[in-house]
Amino acid sequence: MLALLLWAVLLQWVCGGGGRSWQHCTELRPLDVLAELLPGSGPARGVRVLQAQGLSGLQLRASRPRALAFPASRLFLHCDRFPEEFSIIVTLRVLAVPTKRNEYIFTLMAEESPGVLLGLRYSPSKLHFLFWSPERAGGWQNRVTFRNVSLADSRWHTLVLAVSGPSFSLSVDCGLPKDVVVETPFPASLSVRRASFYLGNRRRRKGFFTGLLRQLVLLPGADATPRICTALNYKATALSIPAVLQDVPVKAVSNEVLKYPHGTNMKVTLGSRPPCTKQEKAQFWFNASRRGLYLCDGSAWISMLEVKQRLDYVEEYQDLVTNSETMGIEVFTIPRVGLFAATANRHSPPGSAIYKWTDGKFVLYQNIPTYQAQSWKYFTIGKKIFLAVANFEQNDKGQEFSVIYKWSHRKEKFVTYQRITTHSARDWEAFVIEGEAFLAVVNHREGNNHNIDSVIYRWNPSTGLFETNQTIPTSGAYDWEFFAIGPYSFLAVANTFNGTSTNIYSHIYIWLSGSFQLFQSILTFGAADWEVFHIGDRVFLAVANSHSYDSRIPAPSNFYAINSSIYELNITAQMFVKFQDLLTYSALDWEFFSVGDDYFLVVANSFDGFTFSINSIIYRWQGYEGFVAAHRLPTVGCRDWEAFNTTEGSYLLYSSAKEPLSKVLKLKTT
Repeated sequence: MLALLLWAVLLQWVCGGGGRSWQHCTELRPLDVLAELLPGSGPARGVRVLQAQGLSGLQLRASRPRALAFPASRLFLHCDRFPEEFSIIVTLRVLAVPTKRNEYIFTLMAEESPGVLLGLRYSPSKLHFLFWSPERAGGWQNRVTFRNVSLADSRWHTLVLAVSGPSFSLSVDCGLPKDVVVETPFPASLSVRRASFYLGNRRRRKGFFTGLLRQLVLLPGADATPRICTALNYKATALSIPAVLQDVPVKAVSNEVLKYPHGTNMKVTLGSRPPCTKQEKAQFWFNASRRGLYLCDGSAWISMLEVKQRLDYVEEYQDLVTNSETMGIEVFTIPRVGLFAATANRHSPPGSAIYKWTDGKFVLYQNIPTYQAQSWKYFTIGKKIFLAVANFEQNDKGQEFSVIYKWSHRKEKFVTYQRITTHSARDWEAFVIEGEAFLAVVNHREGNNHNIDSVIYRWNPSTGLFETNQTIPTSGAYDWEFFAIGPYSFLAVANTFNGTSTNIYSHIYIWLSGSFQLFQSILTFGAADWEVFHIGDRVFLAVANSHSYDSRIPAPSNFYAINSSIYELNITAQMFVKFQDLLTYSALDWEFFSVGDDYFLVVANSFDGFTFSINSIIYRWQGYEGFVAAHRLPTVGCRDWEAFNTTEGSYLLYSSAKEPLSKVLKLKTT
């Protein structure tokens, strides 16, 4: 909403009639309101430092509201007027709030008046910004309300409120801003003389703040949204957080090293990866296979000491004989049960199969009837465990549907749960947006018509079933790929063939206002797969192009030897831009994986125009050089790759669409 003010055109702002510039008056620096309650010796009386979800915040517990106040003159050193344009940045964790209750985050109040000069408060579904208008006779209290703002979920949220005249903009967790324009603008000369800031209250107990505050910053003269939301990990970005709340140790005044009491109870767990919950917090786990020591932070294992591995070579480890040619594989872990691989096999009978990792090998565990299955998708909803298969053909009764199976803890098998009508289904994608579960199917064609709708289903907790939520037009589509960047959710479709050409646009959709809307279109050539991956803060999207064909133009010398492309998200341009082309041979899949500090992409090359016996290639990330070929792997009609890890090491599993034999490869490291 607001552009950053350029230094060369800063407006002169008269403060108290002194004629001083805006910079002199406000110094154009972040003003840390929260730090004023935290003198160098630690939190003030009535303030406690608590930690929740890995972040520290202040709990305000003073019995007297004035104990949580300080004069505004401590922030406004050279001026007694509040800025006309500014941003307020708040990071907070709100507990459940009663329906009719309002709680104050902060207020600015004159000592001789009960009115609020400026303040911020919230209710269960609204955020209110209050300000005083001295221009009206006798002054007037104004309120700007942002609706449908849900903060009371016991999670950390960062708010950026930008104010400029009659325009007010609120961004929550770097989401799309909510803009409000009012008749009465924010005053150009709001005096803060003899006024005080009150944290968590409005100078009385009613409406007292009950949550945690981590950041409360006033930034004069600028919209802070670009500064807060530049990094992908937006919650880690802050303008100013008091030292006592930062997630790194504060340097001691003396030169003493940290001392630990003798007899500290330190527990080290050996063996396979144990759970890391609040109960295991501060416990260690030693991974013998990786020679690494890890510390549980209450939710994840943090590496403390680890020998960095490097990929040396790849060796064949297991020949996995399958029921028939395998179109896709899915590797997944069922907690407290084990590691599994599901193969989507071409022929029925005997259908497809699920294998369990037993004594270092995949062993047949369960057969499931399928009809030219193309892929599997494993997902969970709460404690429920599901496995969905995409069937390409009709069953023996002429019915065409794909099936969702549910894991039975009693039988320790997958059992039929829900059948969904599909049309030559190629792929399922499962994802969660704003706490709701979705399942998207790629419909490839209906009869000879490739231009049909693919469908997104939403989980209905009341019925326990997936129900149609949205349809999206696709063209001979092969694959869905869901990914999230900060607060935004995306869904990319690989369009393959429109009836006359494979040289068509594939699309990336963004979730806005309860549905997916077109975000970007990218020209692809028989696109068969999208693969999203992150390297540091960079986000990449790789497409596997299978072949180039257009009935309207002369045929190329080779339909199948074409470039597949890697795109990188350009945050400034708000789009994916091409990063690198790699020559592939009817590529059908990409798989991203890492070994130690190294990153890799492996491509499924399936056909070079002459033979299906062709090398698939592992590419290594080389920084500014991009991805460089590192290993060539002999494959036959390679259709899909899956990377997985066990306590014994790291592996790749590939499926063949031309023979009933898949292979497990072991990554040998040094």
